[in-house]
Amino acid sequence: MTPPQTILPSLHLENSAFVEVKVKAKAKKKTDSLSLPPPPSLCLYTNIETDKKKKKLSISSADRVIDKNKKKTKMSSSDKVRASHILIKHQGSRRKASWKDPDGRVISATTRDSAVSQLKSLRDDIVNGKAKFDDIASRFSDCSSAKRGGDLGSFGRGQMQKPFEEATYALKIGEISDMVHTDSGVHIIMRTG
Repeated sequence: MTPPQTILPSLHLENSAFVEVKVKAKAKKKTDSLSLPPPPSLCLYTNIETDKKKKKLSISSADRVIDKNKKKTKMSSSDKVRASHILIKHQGSRRKASWKDPDGRVISATTRDSAVSQLKSLRDDIVNGKAKFDDIASRFSDCSSAKRGGDLGSFGRGQMQKPFEEATYALKIGEISDMVHTDSGVHIIMRTG
């Protein structure tokens, strides 16, 4: 048996330019299609903690880079605020294991009302000039930011609990909020930037 042969049509010189252009065009189409990112695909996954099924859109890494750039644009420094706060936790607060009084003892019976009255008293001392915000935060706040005088640094929208975020954005720099209730406890907030 003889091996198969590739039979090529004989090309005349006058057609060779046409064939070359056509081959180059096909090669360009293949290169163009190779440089495009793959289309997004839809994945189904299950959250093992909640046992809920969710759909997730998978996108290419090229699209992720674009999304990161959009986030950077959306989260420019003008969209961020800076704040300090004083947090008093109570029985209804989340993360009960972190409840500690200024001496490091675990808080067990602070009610919401007593947290509010304590914070009102501290706020009055600050507003009346009897004490500085950062000193009071260092001494009385139930948050790890107490070590920094209550300073939380800069943050943008969507990074804090909604009531806290709304109160902070509503303040002018240097203003101190009234009581702000979140899942963490009761806060007073001072916008610092």
